Amino acid sequence: MNGKLNGKRILIISTNYGVERDEILEPLEALRAQAATVVHAAAHNQPVQTLLRDTATDIVLSPDTDLSSVSADDFDALVIPGGTINADNLRVDANAIALARAFAQSGKPIAAVCHAPWLLVDAGLVPGKRLTSYHTLRADLQNAGGVWVNEAVVKSSTGSWTLITSRDPDDLPVFSRTITDELVG
Repeated sequence: MNGKLNGKRILIISTNYGVERDEILEPLEALRAQAATVVHAAAHNQPVQTLLRDTATDIVLSPDTDLSSVSADDFDALVIPGGTINADNLRVDANAIALARAFAQSGKPIAAVCHAPWLLVDAGLVPGKRLTSYHTLRADLQNAGGVWVNEAVVKSSTGSWTLITSRDPDDLPVFSRTITDELVG
């Protein structure tokens, strides 16, 4: 299969309940369409219940593996979808925190949409980064040392790793393109 991301391996992480359907599926499908190998790791290797706009249950996904079975060493980038419940639980998951830190320490890009930057707050990765999110996280991200802006996508290369963030499901096309562009170089 030919594509801009042929040979690239991307990890998408979630909990098993509450991930926003479009925020996991759209990047996953867009990156696979560019020939990337995309692995979905959930907190547990059990079905993942997605939600639509944080309120209505939607489709159930089968993850490829669980968070404790993956390593940043095996991937080129990390993608973190939102969903308020998903993000609130990921931010206190020791495996998710360790993965985010490992990607940053390895200088590999991290992409987070909507509420997903909460994980970066708890991983201590926000200071000095310019970023966006769902508008209700503005104070949290500023208090964690980030520079919050209201833009569809923000790419921050401050420090030794790149952070790509977007606000909500409406920004997913540009979010996925920015991830692709970052990995192509």
